Amino acid sequence: MYQERLFTPGPVEIPDRVREALGRQIIHHRTEEFRRAFLEVRELLKRLLDDPSENFVFFSSSGTGAMEAAILNFFEEGQKVLVVNGGKFGERWLLLAKHWGLEVVEYRLDWGKSADPEKVRDLLKKHPDCKGVLLQISETSTGSYHPIEEIAEVCKDTDALLVADAITALGVYNLKPSVGIDVLVGGSQKALMLPPGLSLLWFSQKAKERLKDRAFYFSIKKELGKQQEGQTAWTPAISLLLALKESLGLLLQEGMDRVEKRYRAMSEGTKRAMSALGLEVFPERPAISITAVRSDDAERIRKELLRHGIRIAGGQDHLKGKIFRVSHMGVSEKDMLMLIGVMEIVLKRLGYPVELGSGISKYSQTLIEFGLW
Repeated sequence: MYQERLFTPGPVEIPDRVREALGRQIIHHRTEEFRRAFLEVRELLKRLLDDPSENFVFFSSSGTGAMEAAILNFFEEGQKVLVVNGGKFGERWLLLAKHWGLEVVEYRLDWGKSADPEKVRDLLKKHPDCKGVLLQISETSTGSYHPIEEIAEVCKDTDALLVADAITALGVYNLKPSVGIDVLVGGSQKALMLPPGLSLLWFSQKAKERLKDRAFYFSIKKELGKQQEGQTAWTPAISLLLALKESLGLLLQEGMDRVEKRYRAMSEGTKRAMSALGLEVFPERPAISITAVRSDDAERIRKELLRHGIRIAGGQDHLKGKIFRVSHMGVSEKDMLMLIGVMEIVLKRLGYPVELGSGISKYSQTLIEFGLW
């Protein structure tokens, strides 16, 4: 019997240290023990973001809950926002904004394309009454990266809050909201290497001055004061918060500069390996958390890999059967080497003119170039 290996963009494989924390007997949340642990988690997150601000809260929800909280807590019905829609999750911003009565200016991109900061500038000039710019940093459905620092530079002298879904960026990039992000959303089951069910929302002082009170469960005003004291307004995801202490510890122990370098090496090595195997990377500007690959045989490749105990993700909506997606989150450099080796065998069996070892060679050379091996 083999254990299936996850190379999916959430949930991802969970490190042993984190699994050990998840396996412990649960504690009660209205206790001094929980209060101390929760305050420690908050200090660790400050270190991860390299920001001393207390302006952040956790919610017991998937990342979509924190996305909805961003809409409800910082914008009023009828206000105008610019939404960068270049994939399934950009579309989610669009749907959430419309659901809660915001007027949406849509910056629509072909899937696989990345946002142009100058286009964002033009749209904000055309719509100076925009109160927010909503986007993904890493668009998980396409593997695309939106240049957050350049877009932040565009937004900083406007009235718009820059709201960034960092669900597949936080824990991958050495991400600093001080670059000009006003609202940052994260989720547990991606690069934070936890099961689903915990989200977080960080916000700037500029955003804090615009806090609304439209939400009930997702109310930042209800949560903020309590969480700063080590408690929560509602029942927290106790086990996930205690395990987050371990996953944040792992990231900080490695150091976020080193973490990002590792992801960049795995991403570049995987891209070169896919090219050596005759496959084409899908996005024009790939994120380093995930590699999306174009192939008319995407589903056959995915299913053959699954027969070997390796689970990757397929495409979504109109990209179903057109791309497959390989996550770098939650796996090691050696794990990726194993996947590429099995990929060579799968492609060979499917009739591709693959020279066995060619992908492995490209990947290994890349990691040596990056100084990881």
